[in-house]
Amino acid sequence: MIISVPFIIYYKLRTMIKNILSLLFICQLSITALAQEKNHKLPAVDVKTLDGKTFNTANFDNGGKPIIIDFWATWCKPCVKELNAIAEVYEEWEKETGVKVIAISIDDARNMAKVGPFVNGESWDYDVYIDSNGDFKRAMNVNNVPHTFLLNGNKEIVWQHNSYSEGDEKELLAELKKLKAVKKN
Repeated sequence: MIISVPFIIYYKLRTMIKNILSLLFICQLSITALAQEKNHKLPAVDVKTLDGKTFNTANFDNGGKPIIIDFWATWCKPCVKELNAIAEVYEEWEKETGVKVIAISIDDARNMAKVGPFVNGESWDYDVYIDSNGDFKRAMNVNNVPHTFLLNGNKEIVWQHNSYSEGDEKELLAELKKLKAVKKN
């Protein structure tokens, strides 16, 4: 069988282009993965206070100390369990690490009137905001709740966790302690 020279050149060139494209794709994935490892700043998005006033998330502040942001909903049982578990140890965590907890309800406009009474019934000592239109949730890339973020004193996201199982708050405390240790050094 006789194979023409142009066909061989075409075949080798095509194979080389496939290899180059594959390599470029792998490089892009690597760069994306490295970029995601870098701490990201908290996005500036408008949310509502429990009394209906607009508040921009860029104004979340804890004087250079860590902040926990917990996305939750009144209808989400694991969310309520997580926030109750944190509430049991929150005062101790505040003293030990200076942390502030901010709970962001993702209840929609139809249910947002339920959030205030619900929070009052739970007696949580957190700042609570409502993201009824989902802008902050989208900006933080939250797909389901509960979703917890830990921010360092520069408001950079340094850790996040999705879902809740009993005892997860211990992992969160360990991450808080790591932040405290880093700050001392």
